[in-house]
Amino acid sequence: MFNHLYDMNTQYFKELTMYIIAGEKKLEEVRSGDLVTLKNAAEQSGDAMDAQRANDLAANCDRFEKKIHDLKLTRQVALQMAPQIRLLQNNDSLLVERIQSTLSNTLPLWKSQILIALGMHRSQEALKAQSAVTNMTNDLLQKNAEALKIGTIETAREAERGIIDLETLKSTNQSLMDTLSEVMRIQEEGRSKRLAAEQELATMEVSLKKKLLEVHT
Repeated sequence: MFNHLYDMNTQYFKELTMYIIAGEKKLEEVRSGDLVTLKNAAEQSGDAMDAQRANDLAANCDRFEKKIHDLKLTRQVALQMAPQIRLLQNNDSLLVERIQSTLSNTLPLWKSQILIALGMHRSQEALKAQSAVTNMTNDLLQKNAEALKIGTIETAREAERGIIDLETLKSTNQSLMDTLSEVMRIQEEGRSKRLAAEQELATMEVSLKKKLLEVHT
């Protein structure tokens, strides 16, 4: 598209150049020919109409000169368009090459870097998991060892005890002795009370008999 535009602009530039050359040539011919003739005729005749015709032709020449100037300005724009089009083409070429470089170099580099990043992430996750397993294993071993220590000590301590603690035997023996002492005291007290009761009964019996004897007499 830009090549076609460049060719069209080149052709336009050439046509403008030819028009400008032809216009300048024609303008020079008119000013040096017909315009001089009309001015000379007006000066010789002194006729106002001849002077007007000379002025009209001079004005037309001025307007034509302005048209040529406009063509020169347009030609300059066409001249500037040529490097502008080439600059655009060069920019597009650079962009195309850059995109091709991206497709052939950058994207594969991204892919490899993404794969490396994924691999590192997975390695880190695996390392965290392995570290957690190791820590859990160490904790489990320490807890089991501590539990085994406590259990073994308690088992050994329990194994060394008798089936009945000495303190228990001492306590039960003391309780038994206290019980026997109390029983003996109660028995002695009961025996004393019985003896006193028997004596009281004997006294009561004697008193009763005495009283009965007094009644019969």
